[in-house]
Amino acid sequence: MSEIYVSTDIETDGPVPGRHSILSIGAAAFSADKELAGQFSANLETLPGLTPDPHTMAWWKTQPEAWAACRADPEPPWLAMGRFVAWLRGLPARPVFVGYPAAFDFPFVLWYLTEFVGENPFGYAVIDIKTYAMAVLRQPYRACGKASMPAAWFDPAPHTHVALDDAIEQGRLFCNMLAATGGSDAQAGAGPGR
Repeated sequence: MSEIYVSTDIETDGPVPGRHSILSIGAAAFSADKELAGQFSANLETLPGLTPDPHTMAWWKTQPEAWAACRADPEPPWLAMGRFVAWLRGLPARPVFVGYPAAFDFPFVLWYLTEFVGENPFGYAVIDIKTYAMAVLRQPYRACGKASMPAAWFDPAPHTHVALDDAIEQGRLFCNMLAATGGSDAQAGAGPGR
């Protein structure tokens, strides 16, 4: 196995890294054949001097259970991200970041890794699930949301807005897409990449 797919989900108090804080991060590492190799979860303290986004906080008021979950026992960001890097280093292959949408989650994770740990084990190995769906379904990007995806790609699982739950859910979705399209066969012949 040359690479492992780290489905990662974050919860935040706003849309912009460096202006808003990660509240929670969850990650689930899957092999291409959908074996769960490990999972990681942490709640983070908010960053001093940053102001939560009012629209985001209004949305959080509609999600009291998820809010309570992401605010339980928060850690300093340097500690949580240090643990995250150690966990990534312990995986059995090189990590590839998988997100939905990766355009939201990865910039936050990259900013936190750079700011608090000084390294990014993913490099720029990032897969966006919706972009992959666009290629498979041969449809425009905006027509490739979850409602347009085949039911067979989904395992029964609630979308809870708890970071680890959602990371596992989207990781299974990604692996099901790989299986449906023969993408998991690429593991056998994969060489070193960026």
